[in-house]
Formats: sequence, structure tokens, C-alpha cells
Amino acid sequence: MSEQPEQVEDIVVHPPDSHNPPIELDLDKFMGTWHVTHSTLPLWTTKKDVTITYAMKPSSGDDATVQFDDIVEYRAKSDLPNSKPSRVVGVDTLLAPAHSDAAARNTDSASAPRPAQTRYKWRGKGWLVIASSRWQVLGCSRDPSPENPNAWAVTYFEKTLFTPPGLDIYARAARGVPDELVEEIINKVKALGGDVAKLANTFFEVERSGWPLGKVGTAAIQKRKGPVDKADVVTRMVISPPST
Repeated sequence: MSEQPEQVEDIVVHPPDSHNPPIELDLDKFMGTWHVTHSTLPLWTTKKDVTITYAMKPSSGDDATVQFDDIVEYRAKSDLPNSKPSRVVGVDTLLAPAHSDAAARNTDSASAPRPAQTRYKWRGKGWLVIASSRWQVLGCSRDPSPENPNAWAVTYFEKTLFTPPGLDIYARAARGVPDELVEEIINKVKALGGDVAKLANTFFEVERSGWPLGKVGTAAIQKRKGPVDKADVVTRMVISPPST
């Protein structure tokens, strides 16, 4: 019996949208640890082994707010692979589209459509409680669960007072996904046009200990000049006035 050819997943990426793109995101499967393999954010040019771990927070009582813990870990490029990583801890809260509130007031809550759970506000914990930023999932694998070693995701971080907007490509495995898939993801982001397409032209690969760099996006990192500012210790989240 001949083997069936492996089904190739279509890559679908949506533009940043304050009303959330129409992604069928299974948030429970999205939880867990992701490796940042490619980015346009300057702060990652001097870092390696960047991971982001999400863990759902249980809702309490009548509070149906969607929240999950957000732990970013990374090492400096000069650090040993087995050294203790630096850590930034925060909480992500779902930002529902403005129109969903109006719809909920005029529609039975049981039958009201559930907004896409793709856009969030991050706020730091501890001394970083004054830090906040907004980010969004632009696309991901049909099965983004930790059990899928080929899972990927693309996230977009909005501009703040102190940092430019940026894009990250996530992978479940430290080895990342094949170069061909990365290239297709980047091309799909470029096809969106506008400012996000310009960002896609600056993708570079983030170093992961034990894995050689691939062939996609490595040239862009050579174009960046000067060290990353000390303020980047807040990683992809920046200190900004609390927003409502």
C-alpha cells in the first residue's frame, strides 16, 4: 500500500485589526511554551533562547474575563546555554472588540457570537506593573498545541511610546519550523501590504542554543547598528502610562 502524501497546511495571516481577525483560535491549545525563532524587534538581536510561556488563569465567580500568565525567558548571546535565563513576568487580558459590548447588550448572551480571542493587553507584574503593551495573533497552525512539533504562530506588537511595532514568529520546537515554511509565512505577511509588510522585510532569525541558523531572514540582522538600549530589559513590553 502506497503512503498518502502529507497534507500541506495553508498559511493564512491576517492584518493587524483592532476588531480581531477571523481566526478560529483554540486558546487552550495555544497555551504552553513557544520559541521565538524570527523577529523584527531590535531587542532580540543581542539575545538568544527566547521563549514565551502562556498559562490560563481560572476565572473567578461571575468574572468571565479571559486572562493568562505570560512568562518571557531569554539569555544574552554571550551566556552559556545552561545558564539561568532572564525572566519577565506579566499577565495578558483579552481585548474584546468595541462592537461586541454593544452586541451583548442587545443579544441573548447564550447566542451572542464569541469574539475572536486574538488581541491582548499585556501588563507586567511586580515592579513592571507600570509597563503595558498590546499584541495580537495574526495567524497560527490549525493545531497550535504543544503536542504538534510543527506548530507555528505569528504575533504583532503595537507601537508604544518607547518602542516601534514589531512581529514575532513562534514555533513549538526549539529547532523551529523548516526554512520553506518560514519563508512562506514571511511572504504572506509581506502580501498584507502597508506598514506590516515593511516590518516583514526586517525579519531576522533569533539564535537558539544547539541549533544552527537557517537561511531565512539572517541578512537583516547585519543591517542593524549599535547596541540595544538598556530600556529593552523590559523585552517586547515597554514602560508606558497605564491605558484603559
